[in-house]
Amino acid sequence: MPAEFVMLPPQTERTREWGARLAAALPELKVVVAENHTHAAQVIGHADAAFGVIPPDLLRQAQRLRWLQAPQAAPPAGYYYPELIAHPVAITNFREIYNDHIGAHVMAFVLAFARGLHRYIPQQLKREWKKLPADTGVVHLPEATALVVGVGGIGSEVARLAAAFGMRVIGVDERRRDAPPGVAELHRGDELDALLPQADFVILTVPHTPETEGFMNRARFQEMKKTAFFINIGRGMTTRLDDLVEALRAGEIAGAGLDVFEQEPLPADHPLWTIPGVLLTPHTAGYGPYLDERRYEIILDNCRRFLAGQPLRNLVDKARWF
Repeated sequence: MPAEFVMLPPQTERTREWGARLAAALPELKVVVAENHTHAAQVIGHADAAFGVIPPDLLRQAQRLRWLQAPQAAPPAGYYYPELIAHPVAITNFREIYNDHIGAHVMAFVLAFARGLHRYIPQQLKREWKKLPADTGVVHLPEATALVVGVGGIGSEVARLAAAFGMRVIGVDERRRDAPPGVAELHRGDELDALLPQADFVILTVPHTPETEGFMNRARFQEMKKTAFFINIGRGMTTRLDDLVEALRAGEIAGAGLDVFEQEPLPADHPLWTIPGVLLTPHTAGYGPYLDERRYEIILDNCRRFLAGQPLRNLVDKARWF
């Protein structure tokens, strides 16, 4: 009997195409595209592997399920519920597909702050020609330190790009044991408070997990330099926005570049829209070409590995959500 791979609902034109391509590429794998919950309930009992979101009622019926491919790099809170964490199923995700796009987005924030665009863009909108005093409003990157919190694929690419601009890069990561190219120092998470005062740019790339929820708070902003900039392109729930607003208003940090927020969309009346020194993008740091093909390639690669009994790519620590 061939191994069975179920594409869980809801379906889109893209996921249906992936199912057809997988079936053509791997005739030894039975691919089932479940169009709705009823269909999924009929087939999940004899599925060996699946793609998508599996609710508790389907998980209870999944007697043979050994591998689940998550549909995102970092699924939202609730994806890893207690029953799924306790289940023996291995879970993989789509991490690594955004490295180049998000790395460029981070550097766009860094360069904008380094060259004063957070001041000049508001002036442009008001048609004001106002120069800052000579030799002010510039961060000389070869003399600046970037603290990258989360040195996975995205953080490693940020480090490589920042180092190319001459920056000294310090990394903080709970899993990594080796410093990737561009990282001058690699530290554990419990050293974060001691490292924050050294940084001119604090860059968050970490996912939302039980450990990271709200861990950038007022106390940590107060540990940063008053001239430092905070950048978050990871997940919005890692940063208490009320605390960030108060830190900015109090002049405890110089500015912030944010692509992710505790509440999305960011409410139109939120103070971050108008606080000086803030650059916002609407959760678009990962935008760029080739993403769907990269997703499909991970699914295909993992299907091949699964059939061959080989280690899966992008395995997740379910209890930690990443």
